[in-house]
Amino acid sequence: MSGLAADLKPILRLFLAERRRALLLGAVLSAATVTAGIALLGLSGWFITATSLAGLSAAAITFDVFAPSAGIRLLAIVRTAARYGERLATHDATLSVLAALRERLFRGFAEPGAARALLHRPARLLFRLTADIDALDSLYLRILVPAVVAIGAALAASLVLGLMHPAFGLCFGLFLAGAGLGLPVIAGRAARKHARRRAHGIEALRSRTIDLVGGQTDLLMAGRLTAQTGTIAAADAYSARADDQLNRVETGLTFGFGLVSTLLLTASLLAVAALAETKAITAPVAALGLLVAFAAVEPFAALRRGALELGRTLLAARRIAPRLAVAATPEPLAVPLPGCAFSLAKASAFHENSAVPALEDIDLALQPGERLAVIGSSGAGKSSLLALLSGELRARTGSIAVAKATLLTQRTELFEDSLRGNLLLANPDANEARLCEALAAAGLLADIEAMPRGIDTRLGEGGLGLSGGQSRRLALARLFLRDTPLWLLDEPTEGLDGATARDVLCRLSAMAAGRSLVIATHIRREAAIADRIAVIEGGRITEISRRGEAAFEKALDRLRPD
Repeated sequence: MSGLAADLKPILRLFLAERRRALLLGAVLSAATVTAGIALLGLSGWFITATSLAGLSAAAITFDVFAPSAGIRLLAIVRTAARYGERLATHDATLSVLAALRERLFRGFAEPGAARALLHRPARLLFRLTADIDALDSLYLRILVPAVVAIGAALAASLVLGLMHPAFGLCFGLFLAGAGLGLPVIAGRAARKHARRRAHGIEALRSRTIDLVGGQTDLLMAGRLTAQTGTIAAADAYSARADDQLNRVETGLTFGFGLVSTLLLTASLLAVAALAETKAITAPVAALGLLVAFAAVEPFAALRRGALELGRTLLAARRIAPRLAVAATPEPLAVPLPGCAFSLAKASAFHENSAVPALEDIDLALQPGERLAVIGSSGAGKSSLLALLSGELRARTGSIAVAKATLLTQRTELFEDSLRGNLLLANPDANEARLCEALAAAGLLADIEAMPRGIDTRLGEGGLGLSGGQSRRLALARLFLRDTPLWLLDEPTEGLDGATARDVLCRLSAMAAGRSLVIATHIRREAAIADRIAVIEGGRITEISRRGEAAFEKALDRLRPD
């Protein structure tokens, strides 16, 4: 129970923080709708019965038909207006809160650790941002509001019936609240496991389908297409079995509500008949009581949908809640002393959930305008060092001071947007001339001007529409738009042909004049533009050599030739 409260707490807090007044207004209007409906049905029953009896007696002349008629009209108008306002308020507030949830969740997943974890399973991020967020609308619309309204309806009906006879009102209210809330709770517990299985099955079905579409070439080459389609069919069958179990629970819940409603209305009919027979109440009042009892049962039926979706809602809350917690803003990296681009002293860092240090006792400094190549085998710590300097990896021990830096990663991240949109990610304030200048410096301007829509040409997913060399040049243009004194480059020409790689390096070297460079590499051509070479092994700097020294040339000879 404490775990459930912990999962729901940040979500409920965000609900209230975003649209507290609108959510409360929606709940009030929903309660007003149900209350007006109960009063309308009860008053109509009383009026029809009283009018019929008055017509059979001499009291027809003195019977006031105007006040009850006005009351019925008023209640009808209130019910209609409240229903419209309730739908407008609850859905608008819920959609606004879900939009805020998506933004908060995306920001949580954009943190370096989470982003790296989701990099290999983008379907999981998509599922969290869509299906899991959508599941949370049930928390307010189908669980909280219907439960509060149903309890309010039971109390109102119990009060009205209690005026006829206290025992009648008390017994009716207790039985209605107990059975009306008990059945959804029992059904919710029975459906929770199946709802979770259905959610897991749908997630697996979607992610495996995305893997099939995105990796069909690799799957075909590996002879795994049939196996992948088999896993998709298995996920579909798994979710179908969960759906079947949920349908069984829903059928049982519907039967239970029908049985309880029949028993309750039968008992109410017998009670009002007995009270009318003893002259404790009149026939019109008996009709009012019976119809109030009938109308009070209806709000509890609205809990049926929420009970079936409770498991899915709780699962979504459990998976989303950790990313909604407001993380402490990390302290910015210290600014290095004048005459220094960065300085590390006894710096050690660990990756998330790792007991082995990624970097250990790093002592390293770089002067403004100096170029440093970091070499070593795969996994030695080259990328970790760049992550430390860029602030993506926090130092656990030691001191670190770094000037403002820009990191160019190994992978060119392009988005399904225009070329202009992809460039403006680096500098939203850049004008047309500045964008063209960066493209020209990257050697891409002529290619873009040859396109029908020029810089406004739209790219497909992952930069579809550009060659590998053009994609890398576009990433280089974004780097040029970042006016920072320190550039961090992680294998900047990996995967490019020799001629393209040499041209990219030449342009990069020209644009980096006056800036400091750190290049993580295992290719000779990239390290050759450096002033110093640092060798890293097992997360430790083992050797540093300067251009002109024999160790520098020896270090270059260790690298892969062009």
